[in-house]
Amino acid sequence: MNPMAAVEVMRTSPLSGVFVTLLAYKLAVLFNRRCHGHPLSNPVLIGVLLLLGWLLATGTSYRDYMKGGVMVQMLLGPATVALAVPLYGNLSRLKRAAGPLAITILFGGLVGIVSAVGVGWLLQLPQQVLLSLTTRAVTTPIAMSVSQGVGGIPELSAMFVILSGIFGAVIVKPLFSLLGMGDDMVLGTATGISAHGIGTARVFQLSETAGAFAGLAMGLNGVVTAILVPLLAPLLH
Repeated sequence: MNPMAAVEVMRTSPLSGVFVTLLAYKLAVLFNRRCHGHPLSNPVLIGVLLLLGWLLATGTSYRDYMKGGVMVQMLLGPATVALAVPLYGNLSRLKRAAGPLAITILFGGLVGIVSAVGVGWLLQLPQQVLLSLTTRAVTTPIAMSVSQGVGGIPELSAMFVILSGIFGAVIVKPLFSLLGMGDDMVLGTATGISAHGIGTARVFQLSETAGAFAGLAMGLNGVVTAILVPLLAPLLH
């Protein structure tokens, strides 16, 4: 096969998007292990950078990449649901803290929306970007769906989600150490509300209990955001 034709097939084939995504993540995980789990070597961050490098090097458009990338995106929902497994092991503790947790997640979800949009408004960002910012604190599938429903840009919302998740994963442990807080339930709940799946994966490395509560907070915050954003979005029009 002509080399140019081979490159064109690699750029446009749906299987290329799947293969390159999985390869980038595998390399990122290996790099993270080599760095002994340092927050700045977060596999999502490194994987995104590797993937961006491949897209730029091959001239592959986002549209062509997503022909296969969408297959990986479909797995985000089942992966989120699977977080219920470690949560079940902490069911008794969850029942005892149900009331405070519900208030915390509701208030935290509202603050997440208002703070993100408030900063965007102060920076005089366009209305569509502000709408895309409303979902930055929830997991990607929920963020993209809700953003599209209120007139935002789903891809832009996904970018905000990833950036906030990486920032949360990097800062969560040093911040809690600085504040002298060591409760795994508090650590997990705060991380799940503010840093969704990426932060949840990070605190799972620190404590299974923290990871379980982060998964719970992430899921419930997604529900809260999916309800609040359509109610608050008309204020931005």
